[in-house]
Amino acid sequence: MSRIHEALQRAYLERGKSPFSGEIQVIDPPSNTAYEEPPAAKAEVDLEEIAEHRWTPSLPSFPTLADRGAGVEQFRSLRSHVYQARYEAPLKTILIASGMPSEGKSFVAANLAMSLARNSIHNILLIDGDLRRPTLHTLLGAPNSPGLSDYLEGTAEAADIMQRDRSSESQETPGAASISNLTFIASGKCNENSSELVANHRIEELIATLAPHFDWIVIDAPPVLAVTDAVDLARAADAVLLVARGAKTPYEVAQRAQAAFSSSRILGFVLNDVEGVQHSGSYNYNYSYYGESEAGGQPKRRKDNGKQA
Repeated sequence: MSRIHEALQRAYLERGKSPFSGEIQVIDPPSNTAYEEPPAAKAEVDLEEIAEHRWTPSLPSFPTLADRGAGVEQFRSLRSHVYQARYEAPLKTILIASGMPSEGKSFVAANLAMSLARNSIHNILLIDGDLRRPTLHTLLGAPNSPGLSDYLEGTAEAADIMQRDRSSESQETPGAASISNLTFIASGKCNENSSELVANHRIEELIATLAPHFDWIVIDAPPVLAVTDAVDLARAADAVLLVARGAKTPYEVAQRAQAAFSSSRILGFVLNDVEGVQHSGSYNYNYSYYGESEAGGQPKRRKDNGKQA
């Protein structure tokens, strides 16, 4: 945490700005909302019966599918830090979150899961927990239904919503043979009552059911300062990894995002899309949320208004 914390703070101090501007407000976890208890889930899970679909990953969005280059090395470094965190305390389920939209959390979640899968013979699970504006199925080129929302509603079981890549044994996609151990749970249909769904505790039930079958579980969460879903999803995770965007994320937004997860173990920040970093080759990604979209990946020159880190 400290390196990114210091980097964000230093950016302000160098510009003669205070890292805080006004009172910081943090979204409180939602109060318990009355809901109809969904039927209990079945605990039986057979990974050999997971549905297979032909994924068509967006290669520019997956630098981790390359064998070399700056992008793959950065995620290898992140992967090493995640393994190190496991030595310090039990760790399997990681929630990837950001403060606001367009900071690259889905890009980081997808590539961290891919990097873990390529470095292991064990099973890796990637879950799209953004029930409002899902992104991961687009990055993977995978179906978005059935998915997590169906499970949370009680209309599908864990075995029904998991999927794997049918083309993993082919060489048509670079790195495809290395992701045969990656399992994906899409978000399912977009749902405006997602706050109620993630608050009904079935997400904890799902993780408890699937955890014995996977070495790592990576969950992509909605921006924590935009909606309250991420705080509820964090209950099912062992730790939270936050994403901030270079030259864009305001220092106070990073602080508020950290404070929102005050009850969770925070592994640190990933500083994404940093200017001045040399890249070998090129890659870009697109992230859209609540009507906001921005391409990123390659360093860009931005006007400095003194309010961004």
